[in-house]
Amino acid sequence: MHNCNAPHFVKGGIILASKVKSICEEKVVPVIEELGYEVIEVEYSKKSDGMNLTFFIDNDNGIKVDDCEKVSKAIDGLLEELNPTNDQPYILNVSSPGIDRPLKLARDYQRNLNKTIEVTLFAKENGKKNFEGKLISFDDEKFTLEIDGKEKTFEKKNVAHVVPVITLK
Repeated sequence: MHNCNAPHFVKGGIILASKVKSICEEKVVPVIEELGYEVIEVEYSKKSDGMNLTFFIDNDNGIKVDDCEKVSKAIDGLLEELNPTNDQPYILNVSSPGIDRPLKLARDYQRNLNKTIEVTLFAKENGKKNFEGKLISFDDEKFTLEIDGKEKTFEKKNVAHVVPVITLK
């Protein structure tokens, strides 16, 4: 558990999670990137064991426990100095996003090109909200799947969730 001390972002006694996240994204993420890792997401949220500050990291070689330990040690002192939680206790986690993480970034789509993904829409389209098919192309606004030999394009703004389909061999 980490306790720190710096700026005050308290509203009604509750730390604003968005402030903690933005401090970490601005000041801590560059340090992690200098170590050769991509920060997929910074999350500050309540879990069963209390408040958790989690950095999800990745790189081209995948993430091992040693990588998580290396990053944790590298940012621990900086977090103590920055005190993004205004002395509120939290648990620091450094983690891999996992192979089943949602596709959000262009890099996620690239990694899953020509692989099977599952799409969940916000609203039904022709009576269906869920689709599964091979990702065959993508850009910033849309992506296309091959479903049963036919191409279907989805606007990203209409998509609630996109995840890879994990098949065990």
